[in-house]
Amino acid sequence: MNKVILMGRLTRDPEVRYSQNGSNTAVARFSIAVDRRFKREGEADADFFNCTAFGKQAEFVERYLHKGTKMLVEGRVQNDNYTNKDGQQVYSVRIMVDNLEFAESKNAVSGGDGGYSSGTRQSAPVAPAGDGFMNIPDGIDEELPFN
Repeated sequence: MNKVILMGRLTRDPEVRYSQNGSNTAVARFSIAVDRRFKREGEADADFFNCTAFGKQAEFVERYLHKGTKMLVEGRVQNDNYTNKDGQQVYSVRIMVDNLEFAESKNAVSGGDGGYSSGTRQSAPVAPAGDGFMNIPDGIDEELPFN
């Protein structure tokens, strides 16, 4: 069985390209920094993993992820070995992404106040989005009974 689950932050904005083979499939490449649970003096505090997502997952990455976003990545480890221009063999691994999930709330990312604010809060009107769903205004998450 080849399965890996990692939680970490994107180290840079993702790079997304589209295949030119007629299918126009999205391919997203990004790396995440995963904090080490136990640290020894002189060792790194985190490990860095290169990840690749395809299709709908890659489109999700392109639309919603950016440097610093905390993500839960589920996938498999794949060898990413190659010979460089000097003829030397380079050994590395890549995480091939099967599933992605946010690992923190939108407020945590944007420096939200955790649902506490000074002054009065007014609810914004909710308007239909045209696709059968309603648009939920930003900041209303704290008022919903489920998170």
